[in-house]
Amino acid sequence: MSGGVQHGAVAPSEPITASRVTELLQGAGHDVVVETITIEAVGTGQMGASYRIGLGIAGDRGELPGTLVAKIAAGPTDKREMAAGSYRTEVDFYRNIASTVAVRVPRCWASWTNDDCTDFVLLLEDLAPRRQGDQILGCSAEQARAAAVNVAGLHGPRWCDPTLVGPGGLNVLDPDGAAMLGEVMTPMNEMFFDYFGDRLAVEHRAVFERVPAVAGAWLLGRPERHGPVHGDYRLDNLMFAPDGSDVAAVDWQTISFGLPARDLAFLCSTGLEPELRRSCEESVVSAYHEALRSYGVDRYSLEECRDDYAYAMLQGLLIVVFGWAVADKTPRGDAMFLAMAERTCAAIDDHDPFARL
Repeated sequence: MSGGVQHGAVAPSEPITASRVTELLQGAGHDVVVETITIEAVGTGQMGASYRIGLGIAGDRGELPGTLVAKIAAGPTDKREMAAGSYRTEVDFYRNIASTVAVRVPRCWASWTNDDCTDFVLLLEDLAPRRQGDQILGCSAEQARAAAVNVAGLHGPRWCDPTLVGPGGLNVLDPDGAAMLGEVMTPMNEMFFDYFGDRLAVEHRAVFERVPAVAGAWLLGRPERHGPVHGDYRLDNLMFAPDGSDVAAVDWQTISFGLPARDLAFLCSTGLEPELRRSCEESVVSAYHEALRSYGVDRYSLEECRDDYAYAMLQGLLIVVFGWAVADKTPRGDAMFLAMAERTCAAIDDHDPFARL
């Protein structure tokens, strides 16, 4: 569901008010009047903030729930200008792609951007009582399987779909862009090493140091089965039901067109402790592959899926290095990036993606 398309109807950075929420919902086709709201901060990122909004509706609310989550732009103007492409990517996902795939995401009730996309609003389903995963603690085998089956719902319905690319479509990395990422990773590695010092094991540094030489080729590899890729499919971006029966994915600012197994490898390599991953990853990959088949992906063998999963293990180190570079430096952030780095290095040692290029 697109949640309605609006441009320019609300002034940039206008506070969240009952009248503004009414305007957004009515613009998306919902015949309601919001008289009062309550606001509770539920998450603040470096480029956006999220608030749980309680809705006091005048008269019949129809199917509108009692609470929504508003995701909005945050930060000074210069940061929002830099983030405009990411804002546009996420809004476009909810408007144009979410209804065409089966991955569980929050329903979008309304969306808005200003003309240059330096400001945006998404009114999303409140996923409570689901709980955010914890990247530092990691997840269980059951949670990994549920998340793998869920992301197959992104990949399967639009598998190898060329209509996803082109003007207004998903971002596609070209050879120049891939080469540039490989070139800048060496100095970024050095910054990462300098910051973490002896907290990062010598053997893990050695794995990082092998990546820049192959990053460009790896990013462009296996184009015959590219599709929509979340790009940051990790525990902090997943919401798990208390009984483990359901998982939903959030934060769609990084969706692009690439090798789908990158999401699966990133999930398992960063979210599972190495011993647990080794004991359960075969069942996780098999569950993912079976889910793909249920969406009609019938020319992709389990052996090919296993090989793509191993090949895609480099995703973790690229995200760790580039994500750390732009993140605010906090104790929790340090612990998270170290946990992701250590787990991913272990997965790379186990699967040797370098030999699969």
